[in-house]
Amino acid sequence: MLGILGKKIGMTSIFLPDGKNVACTVIETGPCVVTQVKTKETDGYNSVQLAFDDKKEKNTTKAELGHFKKANTTPKRNVVEFRDFGKEVQLGDILDVASVVEEGDLLAVTGNTKGRGFQGVVKRHGFSGVGESTHGQHNRLRAPGSIGACSTPSRVFKGMRMGGQMGGNQVKVENLEVVKVLADKNVVLVKGAIPGAKGGYVIMTK
Repeated sequence: MLGILGKKIGMTSIFLPDGKNVACTVIETGPCVVTQVKTKETDGYNSVQLAFDDKKEKNTTKAELGHFKKANTTPKRNVVEFRDFGKEVQLGDILDVASVVEEGDLLAVTGNTKGRGFQGVVKRHGFSGVGESTHGQHNRLRAPGSIGACSTPSRVFKGMRMGGQMGGNQVKVENLEVVKVLADKNVVLVKGAIPGAKGGYVIMTK
């Protein structure tokens, strides 16, 4: 699975050749360093490990320092393994955006959504709330109301829509079109939105 690592910069809009203005997400992609190459003979499967975004040596463990030293590179923040990479690479190789992505390609982008913390049923599940009292709650307009029956079944069913942790999930968005590649700046513009906040790491695969 051919891919590359990146970081979400923000959003913008550009005009296509046909005159349409489309919203795009700006992604800083690489350059990524090949920090490990696994083979079926030695590891049981084929994969390529890519690393992206420098970090300080003082924030790196001795084990990580030794791992990056083998690839003759500085410590990196984001390390991801790609199975069956589909491209011949060697330990220490540097992959830039032009070697993986071209304009017109369709990408699958994986990222972590924004964390919302503990949220109630109105925000988390779209209950009506204020203005349309839920389940007859005359004085508690954002409350979930009843969550179960009485002696039968004497429990609350799994999957009941209630308040709880929201966001911070890994999400993949597929078939995002690459509308522009700025190879000199290692930047890709993809049509539409991708999960995550500005500065969040993403994985792009073809």
